[in-house]
This record gives sequence, structure tokens and C-alpha cells, in this order.
Amino acid sequence: MFAVVKIAGQQFKVEKDQTLHVPHLGGKPGDKIELDEVSLVDKDGKISLGKNAKAKIKAEIVDHVKGDRLIAYKQKRRKGFHKKKGHRTQYTRIKVTSIA
Repeated sequence: MFAVVKIAGQQFKVEKDQTLHVPHLGGKPGDKIELDEVSLVDKDGKISLGKNAKAKIKAEIVDHVKGDRLIAYKQKRRKGFHKKKGHRTQYTRIKVTSIA
């Protein structure tokens, strides 16, 4: 059994006991969350789409992590101008506990 759920504007395929990285969600590690925006549910070969996909996905926040460092480098030739900036995107690691 799997489902396609929308989290923070992105779609993820989730299964029970799966751990995945999603864009940063509020909450502390150990908090339980419920994901309502379900697009598709596959239960033993029976597929439900859109409004017919009435499922609730329960998950638990495992921890908050940072992604890889991304560097943005700008330079103008022959002018001596260069600028280097970087950032690390915040992610939340969640574990899907049940699909009902």
C-alpha cells in the first residue's frame, strides 16, 4: 500500500515505515503530524484518485537536518568584482507510521 501526498508544495510517494526528507516543517523531534492532502492511494491494486482518495497519513518528526552547501558565485570580468555567497537548505526528516 502506498500513497502520493503533497507536503509543502511538493509531492512525495510514501509507504508505511518509510523515512524521507521533506522541506522544513515546524515542530520538535518526536512530534506527531497528520498529512491530509492525499492525491492518490493504491491499496492492493485498487487505485483512488483526487477526492476519492480519502486517506490520512500519520507521521513522526525524527529530526531537522541541513542539506548540502550550495555556492552562488558572481564575477564581472576585468573589473575586479567578485562575490561569493552560500547557503544550506533546511529539511525535516519524517517517518511515516501509518496510512489509514
